Amino acid sequence: MKLHEGMKEEYEKRHNEIWPELRNLLQANGVEEYHIFLDEETNILFAFQTISGENNSQDLGNTEIVKKWWAFMKDIMETNPDDSPVSLELEKVFSL
Repeated sequence: MKLHEGMKEEYEKRHNEIWPELRNLLQANGVEEYHIFLDEETNILFAFQTISGENNSQDLGNTEIVKKWWAFMKDIMETNPDDSPVSLELEKVFSL
């Protein structure tokens, strides 16, 4: 994912105030840990999740609360026409 220039503080603020109903939805769907890292040189965000079961946060895009969150976040990051964040799935090249 990618932030718009100068939006780091706003992105952190919004995530520090994550809506309880969104947190509950993620946890209820097996997202046990969710970490987001920022490369400040490129404004690229990297998300890492620990999940139980088959689902992850990307599987929840059809829920109303996730659609509402995407609309809330679209002014500070690159998004698709449906307001979902532009994101790429990365290939794992090493594990220890």
